[in-house]
Amino acid sequence: MSTTLNVGELLNLVGLSTGVVLYAMLLAMVVRAGRPPGLRSGFDPLLLLTSLLGLAWNLCALPAYELSKMGIEGPFPILAAVGFTALGFLPAVVVHSVLRNERHVVRGAANRILAGFAYTASGAAAALHVHAAATGAAVPAPLGMRLLTYTFVALVVPLVAVTRGRPGAGRALWAAALATFAVSALHLSQLHGGEASWPVELVGHHASLPLAFAILYQDYRFALADLFLKRALSLLALVAVAFAAIASFGVRSAAFARFVQSDPRQLTVLVTLWVATALLYPLLRRGTTWFVDAVVLRRPDYRSLRATIGHTAQDSDDVEKLVSSVCEQLTPALGAAFVTWREWTSAADVTLGGAIITGADAIAITESLAGQPLPTPPATCVTVPTTDQPRFVVLIGQLKAGRRLLSDDLATLEAIAVVVARRIDAIRITNERYTRELREQEIGKLATEAELRALRAQINPHFLFNALTTIGYLIQTAPPRALETLLRLTALLRGVLRSEGEFTTLGRELEVVESYLDIERARFEHRLRVTIDVPARLRNFRLPPLLLQPIVENAVKHGIGHKQSGGQVVIRASVAPSSDDQRYFALTVEDTGAGATPQALERGRASGVGLRNVERRLECHYGPAGSLSIRTVPDEGTVVEIRLPLAAKTVEADVRQVAS
Repeated sequence: MSTTLNVGELLNLVGLSTGVVLYAMLLAMVVRAGRPPGLRSGFDPLLLLTSLLGLAWNLCALPAYELSKMGIEGPFPILAAVGFTALGFLPAVVVHSVLRNERHVVRGAANRILAGFAYTASGAAAALHVHAAATGAAVPAPLGMRLLTYTFVALVVPLVAVTRGRPGAGRALWAAALATFAVSALHLSQLHGGEASWPVELVGHHASLPLAFAILYQDYRFALADLFLKRALSLLALVAVAFAAIASFGVRSAAFARFVQSDPRQLTVLVTLWVATALLYPLLRRGTTWFVDAVVLRRPDYRSLRATIGHTAQDSDDVEKLVSSVCEQLTPALGAAFVTWREWTSAADVTLGGAIITGADAIAITESLAGQPLPTPPATCVTVPTTDQPRFVVLIGQLKAGRRLLSDDLATLEAIAVVVARRIDAIRITNERYTRELREQEIGKLATEAELRALRAQINPHFLFNALTTIGYLIQTAPPRALETLLRLTALLRGVLRSEGEFTTLGRELEVVESYLDIERARFEHRLRVTIDVPARLRNFRLPPLLLQPIVENAVKHGIGHKQSGGQVVIRASVAPSSDDQRYFALTVEDTGAGATPQALERGRASGVGLRNVERRLECHYGPAGSLSIRTVPDEGTVVEIRLPLAAKTVEADVRQVAS
């Protein structure tokens, strides 16, 4: 049995309706999408243009092709001109998309000429379509369609040439070929006589869809797949099923064919309502799901609940507060008599990570837990699957109004337990790392303090041995002065050995230095001249003890002592700026003694005790902020400068006075 059902017309109706929906979806996606890299505007203009042109083509072609065949009058020639104009510009947009670079700009004279040529041809064809509509000629204008066909056929070779060797150049051929094929097929579809077969109608009237997919796949493959293609393919699958069902039924049913022939508009309404129902189905399903959950079962909005608990977990840094907060949120959401938690350190829970336990097993687990007794036995236990012990068990009491935990409730509880467990693991790792860092800092501090005590203990006998050598010399040469010097040494040792903690003041350090110099004057007499230029306001500056004395001792022993005529030792203190605009405290010991060569200075620093000791203590106390520098010239003298940072922790409340 045969019928006169026109499958081609049916395909046109379904295809154009689907095209309207698809391009509307694409337009919404483009407008709402984020700004691509390299663009100043909020969206890609080529994608926007593609969606607008495709939507215009399908919106205009639908009434121009279908309504006119149903005897409905309207400005169909004008709509057809607008539709074919939009379709004619689509291949130009494809060419533009192929020619632009990663910054979405067409660069180079050849690229710009090709893009301009494509848009010029599309514009000329559009003018021919509009002129045909205005003069009452057939639309589309045959000359305009031939112009588009020949233009884009001719553009294939230069497109391949200018994009050769560029990343993605291989896509230029098939993108341009798609444009050429689409326009050529559409042109051929206008030349057939009588009723066209459905493959011709499919190729001729719906070639705009491959163009859109070509542009999307060219530059926005992931956006195409994730944001657009999933929805588009779902809709196309539904439409294909509907078309196949109607076409198959129509071919085999004479009654259906008579129904279509008697009033084709009813079939149009039927297909339109079917597509609309398919599009509305997700919204209808969400609405009915909400009604059943919120009104009938009075369930909470689990999506919002999971999101809220997720934010709570991310903002929490305390494990117990986190679990307590989650229980507080679950209590009203589940409508439970109570929701609380307990720690569970039993090895048995290793196999129950994330499990939901109900009934007698939940009661048995509760009895094994320590803590305050519950008002009633729990109905459900949810274990929180943390990596390490102690783990946690969330205890849920009886639900109100006879509610029971269904599959959605259980899935939500399991998801929340996993989120909370991962956050607890993260908090524990962070706390362990912080504790380890504190422990390492404490160990480092103790090691530094022990080293400082050892260094200070090393400098005391070093100074004492040198002082006793001086007294031994005086006993042989001037016994009365030796007794006076011994008394000074006694007072000096009291000051040196007096424990003042980690730091002393510059004033007290100078007292030790002056006592030492008094002892040395007994040996050198007029050969040793001393000048101390330290303002009174700087004497409260705090510094490590015995930092200055070894420097002065070296100046006397290796500088003045090795020069027959003796010399002068000058001690200065000042606050000066450094190269990085930071101020520092400077201690300078300058002598006019024998000086030293660079080689002799290096040997002395390597084998001596005093300077190495001072440098090590500066490093322990101040790190790179403290420094010791030496400038020496043979037979002229030596300058030693110690720099201490004013911002160091050793500077106390009187730093403002020091820096003023």
